[in-house]
Amino acid sequence: MLAASVGNLVEWYDWYAYSFLTVYFAAQIFPPESGRPLVPLLNSFAVFAVGFFMRPLGGLLLGSVADRIGRRNALTVTILMMGGGSLLMAVLPTYEQVGLLAPVLLMIARLVQGLSIGGEFAASTTFLVESAPPGRRGFFASFQYISTTIGQLLASGFTALLAMLLAADDMDGWGWRIPFAVGAAIALVGFWIRRGTEEAHPAKAALDAGHRPPLFEALRRYPRQSLLIGAVTVAGTVTYYTWTTYLPTYAQVNNGFAAADALLAGTIALAFFAVIQPLGGMVSDRWGRRPLLLVFAGGFALGVVPMLGLIGSSWISLVLVGCAGMVLLTGYTSIAAALNAELFPGHVRAAGIGFPYSLAVALFGGTAPYLATWLSSSGHPTWFPYYVAVLAALGFGVYLRLPETAHRPLDAPSPAVTDIRPGSYRVPRQ
Repeated sequence: MLAASVGNLVEWYDWYAYSFLTVYFAAQIFPPESGRPLVPLLNSFAVFAVGFFMRPLGGLLLGSVADRIGRRNALTVTILMMGGGSLLMAVLPTYEQVGLLAPVLLMIARLVQGLSIGGEFAASTTFLVESAPPGRRGFFASFQYISTTIGQLLASGFTALLAMLLAADDMDGWGWRIPFAVGAAIALVGFWIRRGTEEAHPAKAALDAGHRPPLFEALRRYPRQSLLIGAVTVAGTVTYYTWTTYLPTYAQVNNGFAAADALLAGTIALAFFAVIQPLGGMVSDRWGRRPLLLVFAGGFALGVVPMLGLIGSSWISLVLVGCAGMVLLTGYTSIAAALNAELFPGHVRAAGIGFPYSLAVALFGGTAPYLATWLSSSGHPTWFPYYVAVLAALGFGVYLRLPETAHRPLDAPSPAVTDIRPGSYRVPRQ
């Protein structure tokens, strides 16, 4: 659990440093347009979204690596790729220095990191859940988002600290490079930790005997499970990236918050979020996955518009809204890894999770900051909360008909996704 979590922390620190530092480096990489100061920021978030579209490919390819040659090997590859992308960001030349090559190099760095992060979720999710003892899969799975959040927290906190210590011109000029350089360095530490872990593949004997699943085995043999993972993920990924990534920028653009104040409020909310993840995992181990998902989706469907509307000029209001959303969001994040792993058999679990999950994240999660920024630049900042509310309402309908998987053996035959009445699953006779 520690090995998976530490490496995952490093991966997500590097990934999120980009989103928190966008407001500082955007104008250096993309030339501003006269009279439209939001254009560089909008372009930076477009690159953020493009990086997400490499995640499905990473989930499929590196997930297949995890299924074919082991979880540990896939995890060491992903962390090296993420560190390399962060290093490129640290030494990235500006538009003034190299012209259009600057945004091209930025795009390359994000594509490599997107490929890495897609494989990371697939491999680390399966590694965590397969390591859990009976009745503790939800608790173990919660460490997926604990480590993700701590990585994000470090990125946010480090950025906020630099913003307070450095003058604005220094932060815009060279200070934004420091977090990327640190991320590249700690990626080497994560690589060393992961190289020392033991393989936890449930089909290790089959792998040793040379029986390896083909690349598209999960999609070919388990199409309905793949569709179900995508449907489960949509509402979760939009609300997750809205609350954990875009909320500080939303407060800056729509409420006039200073960048340092918004980042500090986001850091406090993230710390609270990390603390409550194990509670959600333990509750799901006792009461099931579906009740938490219903609370999450119903809460956001009814509450996202009022919550964002409560953000005023007061810094405390931003902190309270951030923490309230984190409580609801825990109903999804604390159990997402467990639920996904419970839908696929072990020999194709990583690739089976990686592709549909990452595709849903790319289509809906990665585009959320860009869509919100575009609506603000178009004069319609209040439309985005309604978009989130509609997707949460659709997610509520999916979760209401979801088969419960919490209390069955991990590698028992999957519950039939066509029999979706609550409580309908019974373990088949062997």
